Amino acid sequence: MVTELRIYFEGDARLRPGFHNFLREIVEAARNKKCSLDLIATGGTPVQDFRDGLKTHKNAWNILLLDSDMAFNGSLVDLCLSKSLDPSYEASVFWMVQIMETWFLADIAALRAYYGNSLQEEDLKGNPIVENRPKKDVYYGLKSATKETKRGEYHKTKHAPALLAAIDVSLVRAAAPNCERMFRIMLGKLAKN
Repeated sequence: MVTELRIYFEGDARLRPGFHNFLREIVEAARNKKCSLDLIATGGTPVQDFRDGLKTHKNAWNILLLDSDMAFNGSLVDLCLSKSLDPSYEASVFWMVQIMETWFLADIAALRAYYGNSLQEEDLKGNPIVENRPKKDVYYGLKSATKETKRGEYHKTKHAPALLAAIDVSLVRAAAPNCERMFRIMLGKLAKN
């Protein structure tokens, strides 16, 4: 039975409200099962913070949410090894393939609502399975599409919290198989509580 859920996410603490909203279905499921949930920003040390959490919070379900920084070849073991993680943790390590910003590309309407009509949507076009878009293309597309908007060029800590809160999770889950895996596994385990 899971009574404590600790999600270590890669990134700045300013992303916490955005992740809280993006993960609201998981947050609600935990609340309904009387399971405490903490979202923990790891800054530049996500793998070490996760390992520390495994030692200091042994009774919790410690989860790591991490950019893959590479294409997903179908092997969770390979992704774990690429970040020096023990593959036995694969059920507790979830991947933003290739980066968190990839998720934004699944919901162009949310980007348009946030950045306004001057968003250059053609710069965001690409594979509908967003995880298949290279990291450099995602960054370039976001920067190019937003540079002429009132909010200015995409900036992770300035814009990402609001975008995480605004994007339609169902669209992301449909376009990002590893995001779908995360929701399916976490919600399934919480449902068994």
